[in-house]
Amino acid sequence: MKVLLSIKPEFAERIFDGSKRFEFRRSVFRDRSVQTVVLYVTRPVGMIIGEFDVARIITATPDGLWEHTSEYAGISREFFDSYFDGRPSANAIEVAEARRFASPIEPASAIENFTPPQSYMYVSDDLGRVKGDDRQLELL
Repeated sequence: MKVLLSIKPEFAERIFDGSKRFEFRRSVFRDRSVQTVVLYVTRPVGMIIGEFDVARIITATPDGLWEHTSEYAGISREFFDSYFDGRPSANAIEVAEARRFASPIEPASAIENFTPPQSYMYVSDDLGRVKGDDRQLELL
């Protein structure tokens, strides 16, 4: 199963260049059988540009999570602290392997009535695979 996450362009680039090995989230998907995260890069890009395999999901206190992930966080401590301010727990999705698609996918052509998710949305395992000329993909 796959989920689609909205992510800022600079963070997506850091995932693909290997300097960001953790994607931080206030909440994560309930279905822990998710193996792949598809990346919708927010405006001004506004495209689905790739995906990564999930190594594991880490949940801890914000300080504990930062201690464990800071070397490859891809963000500053100040940004991290601001993002998790007032939260008793924090989550990190560890990137196992990232793959950039050969050509970006226009989300509206692939997902009917697409609206960028605030946190995540479950999508078909076929997302990122083109079946003939049909780029319409199913939401689960």
